[in-house]
Amino acid sequence: MFLTISALALTGLLLALLLRFRALGIGAAVVAVLFGFYLSRTGAAESIDQIMGALADAVRNVGP
Repeated sequence: MFLTISALALTGLLLALLLRFRALGIGAAVVAVLFGFYLSRTGAAESIDQIMGALADAVRNVGP
């Protein structure tokens, strides 16, 4: 659950920064948010969650 909240916060921050620096318009931001919302309600959500978990484990294991 902690990873999910962190990934959500990170993507939200990235979306906010894109809006702030005008690299993304309001319409495109709404589409991105709606796409993420609807994607989470599909069968792909579990696969995406597993991939994000594997990436988090890989990043955690990188280092000395």
